[in-house]
Amino acid sequence: MTLKAGQRVVLAADTPLTDSAEVSGVVIGFLSLAAGTGGTVEQVVGHQDESDDVREYERLKSLLDAFGREMPTESRRQLEEKVGSLEPAWTAFQERAPRVSVRVRFDNGFILDGAHENVFVPA
Repeated sequence: MTLKAGQRVVLAADTPLTDSAEVSGVVIGFLSLAAGTGGTVEQVVGHQDESDDVREYERLKSLLDAFGREMPTESRRQLEEKVGSLEPAWTAFQERAPRVSVRVRFDNGFILDGAHENVFVPA
């Protein structure tokens, strides 16, 4: 599911906002939002975590594609080997779906920012 800015959503499950508060060793409560609490998506942010190996693969692969035919044979072979050794990291990166977080302004005035999109369902 992909949420969009301006979309109405509700919480899919109870969501604690604080740890329990204690006074003199007695728990006096905690703050949470109940499942079904409605709000509006204000912002959607996609996060794709790239490792150093992924960035290096992209850089070297681009170099190989652009200049590989013009390189001396031994240099091209070494570059091809390095690209090949980084290919598993690149493949794993492409198979991972990007993590999407949202900022939601609830009807009660609370704002929840940086929450995973799966915490919400369309209203």
